[in-house]
Amino acid sequence: MIEISRLSKRYGGRTAVDDVSFTARPGRVTGFLGPNGAGKSSTLRVLLGLDAATGGTALIGGKRYRDLRCPLRTVGALLDGAGPVPERRAVDHLTWVARSNGIGRSRVREVLDVVGLGDVARQRVKKYSLGMGQRLGIAAALLGDPEVLVLDEPVNGLDPDGIRWIRRLLRDHAASGRTVLLSSHLMTETAGTADDVVIIDRGRVVTQGSLAEITAGHPSLEEAFFALTGDRNAPGR
Repeated sequence: MIEISRLSKRYGGRTAVDDVSFTARPGRVTGFLGPNGAGKSSTLRVLLGLDAATGGTALIGGKRYRDLRCPLRTVGALLDGAGPVPERRAVDHLTWVARSNGIGRSRVREVLDVVGLGDVARQRVKKYSLGMGQRLGIAAALLGDPEVLVLDEPVNGLDPDGIRWIRRLLRDHAASGRTVLLSSHLMTETAGTADDVVIIDRGRVVTQGSLAEITAGHPSLEEAFFALTGDRNAPGR
């Protein structure tokens, strides 16, 4: 389980995350939604130990990320903009990540096949398309067969087949009793995957609940966003 409690994060005089609280539960895909700059990535960076919280807590299985003994075996993550060294071959990148967490080479080959990169595993990352790079990032997140997946904008660069593939992957992960936190500004896409929704805007949680609860009385998730925030430029429109 992911538990965010009264989390705040300030960068100098700017408040990026303001008293945010929500839970992502096992067996569910939780969509963490909002426009660019809403505070999603800052929340995830604190959750994954990349930034220190100004206040509050962000826990995975009741522990801070830095206190996990084998992080990759507990939580797999893909953050938007993160990536391997372009000159490195994909298989070498994953092998390096695997070794850092005591994971065998056989698992590297397994996840490359899972994400559809088995035939191009020895290509250098600089030759990959944006979609292939996204698949490589997802492969790294899956290496430890984690109980928790945290993915930031995972459909970036994926074609329609790739989007359908990532939907199935996330649904299957949740169906096996694991936790999935999916951060995105694409409301329509996330509505096809998420069980629960947390909407954040200007650093604060606007609403949260099941997808059915959030969209009750509205024709779409975008329209629900507008009703809650008054912002007609709903993300993903």
